[in-house]
Amino acid sequence: ANRELWSSREGDFSKARKRLEQKPLSIERTKGSEILFGIAPCSLALSHSRRDLFRLFLKESSGSRRLVMSEFVLQATARGVPVHHVKRRELDALCRGQVHQGVCLEATPLRFKSLEEAEKPDLGDEENPNQQLIWLVLEQIQDPMNLGALLRSAYFLGVDRVVTSQRNSCPLTPTVSKASSGAMEVFDVYSTDDLRSFLKAKTAEGWEVVGTVSKPEDVENVPVISCLEFRWNKPVIIVIGSEGDGLSLETQLLCHRMLAIPPGRALHPGIESLNVSVATGILLHSICSQKLRHGD
Repeated sequence: ANRELWSSREGDFSKARKRLEQKPLSIERTKGSEILFGIAPCSLALSHSRRDLFRLFLKESSGSRRLVMSEFVLQATARGVPVHHVKRRELDALCRGQVHQGVCLEATPLRFKSLEEAEKPDLGDEENPNQQLIWLVLEQIQDPMNLGALLRSAYFLGVDRVVTSQRNSCPLTPTVSKASSGAMEVFDVYSTDDLRSFLKAKTAEGWEVVGTVSKPEDVENVPVISCLEFRWNKPVIIVIGSEGDGLSLETQLLCHRMLAIPPGRALHPGIESLNVSVATGILLHSICSQKLRHGD
C-alpha cells in the first residue's frame, strides 16, 4: 500500500513539474512599453532611433536563423539594448501567439505625428511649379493588417506623406508594423482630427483631391474616371475610404474627381470589389508610375 501511495505521489510530482516546465516564464514588462515582433519591424526599430528600446528577446538555438540572430545581437549591443535568449514559448507569450520569427523587442509605442509638426513640402520654384507630390489620406481604416499593407505599398511606391483621420482609425500597433514589413518604423504617419478642413485647405493651396470608389454608379455630383485615364498636372491627394463603407459622402463631395479600377471580366455579385490595401496598391502604382516617367 505504501509503495502504491509513494508511486501515486511521485506521479503527482512529475505532473506538477511538467506543468511548471510548460508554463511560460512571466516577463515583467516596462511600464508604457509594447512588444514589437518579427524580423523586419525589430531590425528597423533597432536601426532607427524613433522609439525608446528596453530589451531584445531572441529565440534560443535558432538553427538556420543563427546568422540573422547574431546580426540582431550586434545591432542591440550597438544601441545598448540588453539581449535575452529565451524559449519559443516565452516569445509566443510575449507577442500573444503572433508570428514573431524568433524575435521580439520591448519598446515605446510609435504615435501619429500631427500635421503641425510636418515641415512644409517644397512645391517647387518658378521653373517647376507643378512638382509631382502625392499624399495618401486614409479615412477610418480600422483593420491593422490593412493599415500595415497600405503603409508598405505607400512607402514602396514613393508616396510623399500618409495622413489618417484620427476618428475611428487603427492606431500604430506592433501588428501594423509587422503587416507593413517594418515600413512603419521608417515612414512618418500623420493624423488630423479634422479631415474636411485639411482637404479644403489643400485645395486652396492648389492641390487636387482625388477620391476612390469601387462602384462608379454609387457616386453623384463628382466625375468618375478610370485610374488608367488619370493624368497629373498638380500636387495630388488620394483619399481612401474605410473597409466596409468607402468614403463618407461629405469627403466625396470635397473630391475633384473619383478614381475607379476597371475590372478584367464581368463580375459575380458579391465579389465586385477589391481589398482596400490591394486596390490602393493598384491605384498608387498607376499614378506613381507617371511620376517616375515624368522624372526621367
